[in-house]
Formats: sequence, structure tokens, C-alpha cells
Amino acid sequence: MTDTDTPPYLDEALPVDRRVEDLLSRMTVEEKVAQLESVPPRWMDVEDESEMTAKAQLLDEDGNINEDNARELLSDSIGHLTRMGGGGSLEPETAARVTERVQEIAMEESRFDIAAVPHEECLSGYMGPKGTTYPQGMGIASTWDPELVEGMSTQIREQLRAIGTHHALSPLFDVARDPRWGRVEETFGEDPYLVARMGSAFVDGLQGDDPEEGISATLKHFAGHAISEGGKNRSTVQIGEREFREVHLFPFEAAVKETDADSVMNAYHDVDGVPCTADEWLLTDVLRGEWGFDGNIVSDYFSVRLLKDEHQVAPTYYDAAIQALEAGLDVELPQIKAYQHLPEAVENGDVAEETIDTAVRRVLKQKIEKGLIGDTGVDPDRVEEAFGPEKNRDYARKLARESITLLKNDDELLPLEGEESVAVLGPKADAPSGQLGDYAYAAHYPEAEVNREIVTPLDSLQDRLGADAVEYVEGCTTTGPETDDIESAAAAAEDADVAVAFVGTRSAIALSDDDEGIEQVPDLPTSGEGADVTDLELPGVQQKLVEAVNGTDTPLVVVQVSGKPHSIEWIDQHVPAVLHAWLPGEEGGNGIADVLLGEHNPSGRLPISIPKDVGQLPVYYSRRPNSRNERHVYVDSDPLYSFGHGLSYTDFEYSDVTLESEEIATTGTIEASVTVENAGDVAGHEVVQVYTHQRWPSQARPVQELRAFERVHLEPGESATVNFEISATQLAFHDRDMNLVVEPGEYELRVGASAADIESTADFEIVGEPRELARSARAYFSETEVE
Repeated sequence: MTDTDTPPYLDEALPVDRRVEDLLSRMTVEEKVAQLESVPPRWMDVEDESEMTAKAQLLDEDGNINEDNARELLSDSIGHLTRMGGGGSLEPETAARVTERVQEIAMEESRFDIAAVPHEECLSGYMGPKGTTYPQGMGIASTWDPELVEGMSTQIREQLRAIGTHHALSPLFDVARDPRWGRVEETFGEDPYLVARMGSAFVDGLQGDDPEEGISATLKHFAGHAISEGGKNRSTVQIGEREFREVHLFPFEAAVKETDADSVMNAYHDVDGVPCTADEWLLTDVLRGEWGFDGNIVSDYFSVRLLKDEHQVAPTYYDAAIQALEAGLDVELPQIKAYQHLPEAVENGDVAEETIDTAVRRVLKQKIEKGLIGDTGVDPDRVEEAFGPEKNRDYARKLARESITLLKNDDELLPLEGEESVAVLGPKADAPSGQLGDYAYAAHYPEAEVNREIVTPLDSLQDRLGADAVEYVEGCTTTGPETDDIESAAAAAEDADVAVAFVGTRSAIALSDDDEGIEQVPDLPTSGEGADVTDLELPGVQQKLVEAVNGTDTPLVVVQVSGKPHSIEWIDQHVPAVLHAWLPGEEGGNGIADVLLGEHNPSGRLPISIPKDVGQLPVYYSRRPNSRNERHVYVDSDPLYSFGHGLSYTDFEYSDVTLESEEIATTGTIEASVTVENAGDVAGHEVVQVYTHQRWPSQARPVQELRAFERVHLEPGESATVNFEISATQLAFHDRDMNLVVEPGEYELRVGASAADIESTADFEIVGEPRELARSARAYFSETEVE
């Protein structure tokens, strides 16, 4: 073929849109629909066993490709390949080789050399064999360090690209305010601004600057997934439009505008009766119409099918496919199911071919930008560099220790001197997979062989202090009822200089909570997808373990290794030192030991408020005045630990905050400065947090809202001035007509170490007439500078 014979869709000199239109014009309806479907290595979650045929499997149990099956499944090529490496449990070298061959088959079967978009999960690292496992989302958020997050997702990108992946089903932008929900651990916390900042940094690292080298990030779960009724996964959501937009849509909007994210994933639930999977207002009017999103929307796994099976708004999968497509959902994941009926729907006149074309355009645009027309997009030679045995471990350790949050430290019990004898107790002290979040490979697939070292706290403390200085007694299991070993744990504590109890939850994709004999399971997941709870106490008999050990004369440190907050009021009242280590990943043991032994000054800050009791919920810091002020009979409305809380081994002092001007126009910028000094004798990080409060607004507003933050490292005696620039448009809210407005009036700027620990305030006024904003005129993030 000469250059003059090259079809426009293969001409890299032409604009992408021109190439897309040329390719689309050549395709049959069947070829188009194939671009909206996905194929996994092995069929998943089949409710009809007739679907689980040999022909449905790309790979056999040994990971070998069945080429006949592949050619049948990919007869018109395919839109996505579902988790070839992670879902196929393939070593990275094999994953790259297998993906490359499957891509070759897809191109051979396509009349146009179209390869697929392989996708993977990577919430806390690539969820496949030998992928580095970093802290889970809540721990990442506790760092309050977007640059650190971007560095992590950059490393994740390198591992994903090495195995031929081009699309990642991460990160979460859900705003989590109900810790009963099992997936709260996956989120970046309760505040929309913090979620938006941390999530956007994750997106920036994944996507990079070059579309061919970058990984398409997916903003999920769109939207409101974390506020389902009763904290139950996938349950209905009841919420007003104002709160929906200002809290739960805001992080998605910010990421769409600030990162140019490639993809969005719908949520499973319904909002006021309308399933997100089939919500045209949400997926098309808001996401595309108002915000200008031009990427593709992929379904959460099986969510199109669930329009029939769960929501019961579609009598058949044929109808479910039409509902989802017409709402704006482009690609059905994880496997061929409902969308296979779309050619028939076109033939019957039940869906317009142009509606299919609209979705296919977006898929083809992604493929052309990523070089997946005429190329497999896989280079197996990259694997060795990306997956070396020590690859990324130092960074995983840094993230782990930066995430650990010191909640209490009476009498400066911590750090330990390193010369004590230590009783290491509790079910989380020596549980490798117990340090991992539900979307880490070893936790997601507990039956799989762990082929990457996971350092536990016991490992690290024994390595540093010596085995003779550390006595380990488990004391109890995570969720089982047995108390026989608690006495031995207390005895070990009696004989030691200090006791450290490691307690918390196991995270996984959980069993149903009505399984027979569930109360007898010793290590039941009580956190993670599907592991929703009604009780925020420590599970099992772990509280009894803590009480028994605390009853000795030995000082006790409690370390929570758990992805969610627990109601630990008794522990707060009786135990001198408390740490929350979240789910710290493969280097978690070293990160925890770094903090316990003073090799790292703890600098984590809570991204979510911790309640005294589950009955208090909600306790998020930005409630409206009437909600925050009311109390129950026996418990007030304040949380046990507030959003932003976290102690240090040093002390920080704040100057008065100063404003460049006390009057700001509705088009103006709030310019503020505060000086922070390390008044102690240990170097450390302070997270300077800036909130605003509006006096006498035209409608009930949150008592305060986070507007900016900056993480500052200071040596002993060192000070730094932090300058903030906050656009007046960041203070905009939706008026009674649901217009986005900046409202003139009196405001207070609050600067401090947490939402409850405000060190300095300054009054300012926004002057002029109310200003109605176009979306394009809105600022999302503040600017900060440290001098």
C-alpha cells in the first residue's frame, strides 16, 4: 500500500477526530458494538451456568491462550480486555506476553487492525502478582500530600504499562461520611476539597503528559456511592440536589476540569429512584453538558445487568442495554452481556445507530490517542525494570509512615526508647494480608500465593530490637469469639517494659453477612467491598484483649491497623498512646516501627472524623449548625477525634493570620499568610489547614469548610510562612434557584491544626452584588506558597 492509499484513519498526520470519523464510517453495526464490550480472561460471576462454556474462556487454568476461543470472542475485535494480568493471576512476564498475543488476535480478526484497551485495578497499586502494594486510600489521604500521591501513581503507571495495560479503574472520588460502609477504606475521606485534591493528584500521576505512555484514569463511583442507606453497599441514596452537587459531585467536577481525566465509572446505586447506570441527567446533562467531559464512561462491573437483576427497572438485558446506552454509558464491563443485544435493537428501531456511533467515537478516540490502531501497545521488555524485587519498596515505606496518625500520646510514652522489652500483641501484629486494602491482590484473592514480601509490625520490631527483646502473643483472632489466649497476652505484658497491641479489621471482598455460623469465623472481613457493618467497635473480642492488657502495670500502646474509623472511646479514656496506621501496605510493618521507635515523627492527619459511638453518625466536621449543635441523651454531637487531627513528637506554634485586604470583590482573591514555628526539639511536619465560615448566609450553610492546606517540614526552631490565595469563587454555593453564586457578606478565615483546633482567625468581607457563576469561571483549588 502506498502513502496515497493509506486510509485517513491510519494517517497519523491527520487530526484525531478526522481519523475517528473515517474509521467509524467503515464499520458495521456489529463491529461498532464490539467496541462497547469487554472480554475477561475467564468469564466472571455467571448467574446462568449455560454461559460458563469452554468457548467463554480466553485462558485455561494454566494461563494459556485458547486461540480458537479468542478468535470467536474477538471476531469483531473488542473494546476492552478485562484484567488480563490481575484477573488471570498471571506473573508480569506472562501477563505482558499473553496480552500481546491476545491483542494480535484482536487485530487479526478486525478488518481495521483495532486492538483492545486492556484495563486493570490499581487503587493501592497494581492488583496483580508482584504489583507493589501501597497504603489503602484512607491512609493515602492521611498524608495530606498530593505530591506524594502523584509520585505513587506514577510508579503504578510504570508497572501497568509494562504489562500492556492502558486503562485503570482508579481512583475513587467518593466522599465518605458513613464509616459503616465497608468501602470507606478505599476513599480519601469526608471532605470534598481534600478528596478532590488527593484524587486529582492520583489522576495526574497515572495519566502523565503523554497519552501513549499514560494510563487512562477512571473517576469513580459517579456519584454519591458512599452515602447509601444504612451504610450498605449499592443501596439507594436519598439526597437533595444542592448537597449532591456541592459535596458529592464537586470532586468529580474538579477532577474533570483540572486533570482532563480520560474516563468516568458510574455507581451501582440509585439516587432518588434513578439508577446511576441509566441516569441521563447525571451521565450526559451534568457530566458532559455542564462540565464538558469528553472521555468515555465505563460501567462498574455488571451494573448494566443489574438494571434488570437488582433495580428491576428493565425487564430484559435488551432493555437494560438500551437504558444504559441512551443515558450516556459507553462501555459495558467486565464481559459481554447486555450490550450484545444492541445490534438487534438497532435493527428493530429501538435504538438509533447514531446513539451507538456517539459512544463508539469516544472509544476510538481513546484508542487512536494511545496508539492502539495497528499496534498491540505492549512491550514485554519493560517488565524486568518495572517489577524488580525491591522496586518501589522505599516509596511504599515512605507512604506508610507518612500516613500513620498519632491520635493520643499521654506523658510522651512514644516514641519508645528502643531498649525496652516489648510485648507485641493482637491479631494484626503478624498478619501480612491484614495490612492490605480490599483491592490489593493478596487481600482480593486470599487463595492466591503471595509472591511479594509483606513486612508485618512483628517482623520489623524483631529485626530492630532483636527476637529476645520481643515476646509475641496473638491474644485473640480478628473476629472470633475465643478468649482463651487473652490471659497469656496479659501475662506477656506483665513481663515487658511496654506492650503494643495491634488491633483492627481484616479487609477483603466480603462474605454475605447472613452466612451460617458467621459469628464463629475467626478472620471474617469486616471492612472492604460488601463488608458493611452496624457496629464500629473493634470486631470480635479485641476490646477485651485491650482491657486485659491495660489492666496490667505495663504501659500500653494501641495501634489500629484498619481502613476505617472505630469507636474507641474507652481506649481513648484509658490507654496512654493510640496510633491509627490504616491499611499501610507491603511496607506497613516498617512504617509502623519507624514511628514507634522515633525514626519518623508521625505526621498523618485524619481525613475523616472518628465518632464516639455509631449512634452519633453523622459526625463529619462540616455539618450545618442545627445538626452540629444538637445532642443525644447520653452523647454530645462532637466526634472523639476531629477531621484533620493528628499529633506529633514536637510542638508547633502559629502566628496570627494576616490578610492582604479585609474587603474582597466577588471577582477577587483572598490572600492570607500565617507563620508556623517548630517549638520542639524534633524535626517534623505540620499540616496547616485553612477553613472559612460564612456569617448570616442566605441559607443554612456548613459551619466551616476546608479551602486550602499545606504540609510543611520544619527543623527544631525553624519557622516558615505559608501564603494562601483563595479565589472568592471557591466560596460559591447554589442559591435557592440552584444557580452557582458568590454571595457578598461577612466571612471568617480560620487557620489551624484541625477542624477543632483553630489557632488563628481573621475577618473579611466579600463586597458587591451577588455574582452568578458560569462553570468555566469557577476556581477549584487554592494556591499555596511556603517561604
